[in-house]
Amino acid sequence: MNTSTKHFFISPPSEGPGEAIGIYGGTFNPLHNGHIALAKAFLQQASLDEVWFVVSPQNPFKVNQELLDDNLRLEMVREALKEEPRLKVSDVEFHLPKPSYMYRTLRHLSSTYPNYRFTLLIGGDNWRAFDRWKNSDEIVKNFKIAVYPRRGDNIDATRLPANVSVIDMPLLDISSTDIRNRVHSGQPYRSLVPSKIADFIEKHHLYI
Repeated sequence: MNTSTKHFFISPPSEGPGEAIGIYGGTFNPLHNGHIALAKAFLQQASLDEVWFVVSPQNPFKVNQELLDDNLRLEMVREALKEEPRLKVSDVEFHLPKPSYMYRTLRHLSSTYPNYRFTLLIGGDNWRAFDRWKNSDEIVKNFKIAVYPRRGDNIDATRLPANVSVIDMPLLDISSTDIRNRVHSGQPYRSLVPSKIADFIEKHHLYI
């Protein structure tokens, strides 16, 4: 297959007051139904026009033998979102310096799309460790952040900065790790992923 990279997310800049875009970063190895459900909850509760799935490339400083080739993961997400007009895929971090730091990604996107307003979408585990993110203070100062709690997270919304909100949705017991293990061991997994993801996995003999 053709694995050349291109920006899948680019659309004409807004002529109005600016579109509200959620930035949902991850390896998506693979993308599953929980990712889709969460993105749709973000659209509604964070008052977003679109959610951009920012596929993160392999971190050169952290070897992960289970992480698929960058372009395979990008293509999987692109295929899965073809029929989701408000969910987009982005390869922006493929074209930025590595390792991938979110402050650089948001800087780049803000410069490229000055009329767009970006909200970072992260899990409760990442929020707990947010002070250890590179230039986290810059992100908090300049961007909205929407947090989705994971199992065991106890986030006190009353103590959050004014631009940080918590998404209210049921906990999703779906993980990419479980899906990879299911594929590898021959267990059922199709109900956990979009059909195009399952077709892609089987077509390219992934995770076996």
